[in-house]
Amino acid sequence: MDCRRLGLLMVVGLVAGCTAPRAKPLITEEDPANKIPAISMAVQKKDLGAAKQLVTDLDSDDPAVRFYAIEGLRRLTGQTFDYLFYDDAVARKPAIGRWQEWLASQDKGK
Repeated sequence: MDCRRLGLLMVVGLVAGCTAPRAKPLITEEDPANKIPAISMAVQKKDLGAAKQLVTDLDSDDPAVRFYAIEGLRRLTGQTFDYLFYDDAVARKPAIGRWQEWLASQDKGK
């Protein structure tokens, strides 16, 4: 292989390997691309401390965030309180209220 080809392959390899660093997934992140993996990690760790943020996320404008939030809560607690992520904001409100009551009851037990 001549030097030009080798040089070209090296440049292509370097450029292809360069990507922007990803932020560490945080459950409090606004960006769903970071929030959703953080929800999944919290559920895998059985981190009930994430429940407060998950309850907050039930009222997110993003239906994907709402879906992962309710699935996370269901897996952590076994409950849904009849919350449906695809309902409109008005229809979701009673179930969010039940989740907030549940959260308050958890805080009293501490």
